[in-house]
Amino acid sequence: MKSSPNRREFLQGLGIAAAGLYLAPASLMAKVAPTAPVAIARCPAYGPGVATALAGMFDQLGGLPRLVKGKTVAIKLNVTGSATDRLHGLPPGNTFWVHPEVVGATVQLLEKAGARRVRLLESPTVSKVRTLEEFLSQAGWPVADLRAAGANVEFENTNFAGPSNQYTRLWVPGGGRLFKAYDVNRSYMDCDVFISLAKLKEHSTSGITGAMKNLFGVPPTNIYGEGVGLDEPSKTQCEARAMLHNGKRQPPKSSLPENDPHSPRSPGYRVPRVTVDLAAARPIHLSIIDGIETVTTGEGPWVEHMRTVRPGVLLAGTNCVTTDAAATALMGFDPMAERGTAPFENCDSTLRLAEEAGLGTRNLKQIEVLGVPIEKVKVNFRKV
Repeated sequence: MKSSPNRREFLQGLGIAAAGLYLAPASLMAKVAPTAPVAIARCPAYGPGVATALAGMFDQLGGLPRLVKGKTVAIKLNVTGSATDRLHGLPPGNTFWVHPEVVGATVQLLEKAGARRVRLLESPTVSKVRTLEEFLSQAGWPVADLRAAGANVEFENTNFAGPSNQYTRLWVPGGGRLFKAYDVNRSYMDCDVFISLAKLKEHSTSGITGAMKNLFGVPPTNIYGEGVGLDEPSKTQCEARAMLHNGKRQPPKSSLPENDPHSPRSPGYRVPRVTVDLAAARPIHLSIIDGIETVTTGEGPWVEHMRTVRPGVLLAGTNCVTTDAAATALMGFDPMAERGTAPFENCDSTLRLAEEAGLGTRNLKQIEVLGVPIEKVKVNFRKV
């Protein structure tokens, strides 16, 4: 892969990302799609090698301390469906969820780098328990070990408003593609550094799952899910963000309606736009993608013909678009592909929409790859 930015330019880009300056005016962002390097490391199995691989990538990206020392770090996990869903009887972390060992290693490295507090966040879509700890425990995660990985580790089910009993409003720069703003748990804003910890896999309504699509789980089901009241958020756990998928109804009156209620109701139109809205409204400072063991053809075992695959890689980057573009190429797809071409057969390209929004470039010629070249670890997800 050709290298475009030099090391000094990269470090300047890291400083911009850490400062959250991707919240520039939409008129400016539309003119320039920034770039930043992506680090790729081989990691053939879960275990002690995960922390070693992650540490090496973080060093290549300029080091964690400059980003997290003395700060509150929020990590959006990538878990979906029910805690009891299984593919071929395997634990979800070995198939369609991010693996708990990748989470634990990340927390340990954040602690070592001087992070003041680490918060693990997720909004489960199918759950009868209220706390995130209970949900993850049902899936077999070692919650006690994760809590002990750092001095100050917290968990929060962000479907609920949290201790403040009040959601916060995430405004989308430029007015948004589907909504002007999304009401979310305050933990997504009450942090200094925001990390998206995702799984390397395809997605049936956005083409790929990566750092950006992981943010689709930020809006609470208690506002955007099925069974929510007409006036206020639900006080009990709801399911499936149907309003964001198919738009059959609007959120409660306490939240903003979508910009155009007559826009297409197709998930292939809506899901990519919600994803880009959220990535613009809640900038990702560090993207980490678990590609050690994963699945092909979709995001979960409810998708037909899913198969397991072991790419044996980890990716990390300070720009969510460049990281997702590298992940797309690693899966054997062209990041420049448009709707109708794999992996975007049934949806608009999230990468294109994000590039047009000025969030980052999807052009591999403008992305420096550190560590292992994409061609040496590429796996054709449609042929395994």
